[in-house]
Amino acid sequence: MTIKDWPQSERPREKLLQQGASSLSDAELLAIIIQTGTAGCSAVELSRNLLNHFGGLGALLKADKRTFCKAQGLGEARFSILQAALEISRRQVFETLANNDVLSSPDLVRKYLSLQLSGLTHEVFAALFLDNRHRVIEYKELFTGTIDSAAVYPREVVKHCLSSNAAAVIFAHNHPSGVAEPSDTDVRLTRKLTEALSLIDVRVLDHLVVGQGVQTSLAERGLM
Repeated sequence: MTIKDWPQSERPREKLLQQGASSLSDAELLAIIIQTGTAGCSAVELSRNLLNHFGGLGALLKADKRTFCKAQGLGEARFSILQAALEISRRQVFETLANNDVLSSPDLVRKYLSLQLSGLTHEVFAALFLDNRHRVIEYKELFTGTIDSAAVYPREVVKHCLSSNAAAVIFAHNHPSGVAEPSDTDVRLTRKLTEALSLIDVRVLDHLVVGQGVQTSLAERGLM
């Protein structure tokens, strides 16, 4: 049975139009994007299989092209479609964020940094550079590491703050394990960066640890 044979209220596209996108499961949303299934397998069934294979939507979207295209039913065309959809989402959130004081939009900051960093298989240390009204100047991935660490050099962070004319910064890094619990090393690094940047009058507002579906704020934990 193909999706066309399903009751209209159960077809993903019709369900979206009638009930809204939030009513759809991950597999149904993915099915709308990939559009067609394979021989003997509907788009929804294929989507379920893919989510099981990759371990979830986040891992599927973060997969590199080689890994993605090796999965049954996928290829470069579908990789391009999904990456384009993901980038549109990032840009929409960034556009909204750039027009607001980030201190008044903490949930939006978390959402944007999660879109950028969650699901990666290696650690990335990044920053949002802000002006004196706490509006975003730019997002920059500063250092890339391995599965459990990334070397961070305060001198390079200072140089980038100066070159972007930042007045404040929010740091973020991911934990590929998915657990967003700050380590002692994370806390020591944050304090070291805060001290270095205070010498050039740049404030460190927060450092977020991004896990799978969760982000932990060192500022909220009182660890700054």
